[in-house]
Amino acid sequence: MPLAVGTDAPAFTAKDTNGNTVSLSDFAGKTVVVYFYPKDDTPGCTKQACSFRDAQSEYQGKNVVVLGVSADDQAAHQAFTAKYNLNFPLLVDTDKALIKAFDVDGGGYAKRVTFVIDPNGKIIHVDSAVNTTTHASDVLKVLGL
Repeated sequence: MPLAVGTDAPAFTAKDTNGNTVSLSDFAGKTVVVYFYPKDDTPGCTKQACSFRDAQSEYQGKNVVVLGVSADDQAAHQAFTAKYNLNFPLLVDTDKALIKAFDVDGGGYAKRVTFVIDPNGKIIHVDSAVNTTTHASDVLKVLGL
């Protein structure tokens, strides 16, 4: 079972698409959407990523950060980002540390689960029934934005 609403989000540090180190603490004071997905450049994952890409200006304007996470490596994330012009970071989780910390292990890949973390580091929403086409707008609605 994924972590529950009201739980403190795990403090994490990972490399992003470009090899930069990203930590949850980097976003203190912001709402953070961490969405886990199974695999780069697959149909559902592409729809989901593109929904966040297309809504990115709405997220940034509301002090909300979006982070995608899968077990793919940096090269796969770079190719996926370039192919679809993704405008937010994907976190590399080849050792599955984040997948395990958020309890979304699907047996070698991440289950499709999204967590919304408030500015104080608490999980305020968990979506494990993601509609990949409308996901970004669905999360905005949850946030009341």
